[in-house]
Amino acid sequence: MSEIAFYDTGAWRQKRAEVLKKLNWDCQVCKQHGRQRRAVIVHHVYHLDKFPQWGLQEFVDDPETGERRRNLLPVCRDCHETECHPERLKGLARPAEPITPERW
Repeated sequence: MSEIAFYDTGAWRQKRAEVLKKLNWDCQVCKQHGRQRRAVIVHHVYHLDKFPQWGLQEFVDDPETGERRRNLLPVCRDCHETECHPERLKGLARPAEPITPERW
């Protein structure tokens, strides 16, 4: 099953809602930094493309350390892009100089 198809399943929607409700819709990354924002995404710490068998597992045993870790993490949209997937932002840095000079 593709990732896109997985996110359209009733099982995922139910698990997502369960995780968000359990953690009060709080972004867990913001919470670690003393901020409070509403979570809108449930992030797979162990990415679905590499660990599809853990798609609905809230907690898993880390394959390297054997330590029990959270796999489904409620996050806000900003934290999902900056903290969870920083590779998506490579090459999108704003230029230091304005693109065009101001004319007033």
